Amino acid sequence: MSAAVIGSTGLVGSHILSNLLAGDIYKPVHTITRRAPKPSSPNLNSIVDADTTKWAAALTGLSPVPAAIDHDLNIELARAAKEAGVATFVFISSAGSDGFLSSWAPYSKMKRGVENAVKELGFDHAIILRPGMILGERETSRAAEGIAQAAVRGLGKLSKGLQDALGQDADAIARAAVKAAQLAWENKAPDKFWIIGGHEILKLAHAEKEEPKAAESSK
Repeated sequence: MSAAVIGSTGLVGSHILSNLLAGDIYKPVHTITRRAPKPSSPNLNSIVDADTTKWAAALTGLSPVPAAIDHDLNIELARAAKEAGVATFVFISSAGSDGFLSSWAPYSKMKRGVENAVKELGFDHAIILRPGMILGERETSRAAEGIAQAAVRGLGKLSKGLQDALGQDADAIARAAVKAAQLAWENKAPDKFWIIGGHEILKLAHAEKEEPKAAESSK
């Protein structure tokens, strides 16, 4: 089975790509980005184009048809994925897309709009991850985000459960996305339109992390 990652050079997308390339399930792994991703692998097919208006056509032309694991993809690309025959679509949304923030905060409204569009497109499996604050280091630092991350991690020293409720590490979100796509492929997803919140993200991430250990111990 193949996979496509849109936004594989971003904070979560880069971790998703690394997890896919480290496993044996998805071959090849396609990426469509403005700049080349850092990982290299014989299983990686990287399409680099700074003109994002060409990405939909690039996604439609991929063969074999991939599962589209996305970070920050717009509605046009979601439609292109559907037209290309993608069965499983994973979208990294935001906890703010559910509740009062989705009615007035621009970022949350955008994420909720993409969620609704993905649902209406009718993929065999649509998976929406709604993490809290994404914790991790970006290639380009953002001062305000760094302060907020420090605050969340500081709260974690008082209560790990409180940190887990407010934010999740980028790598954990990535592992959860990969695990959820695998469960959908195995027809083990709990619903055709599966929404995964913060605590379930961490649960899936832990399961994905433990699988290689279990496989190694069984040898």
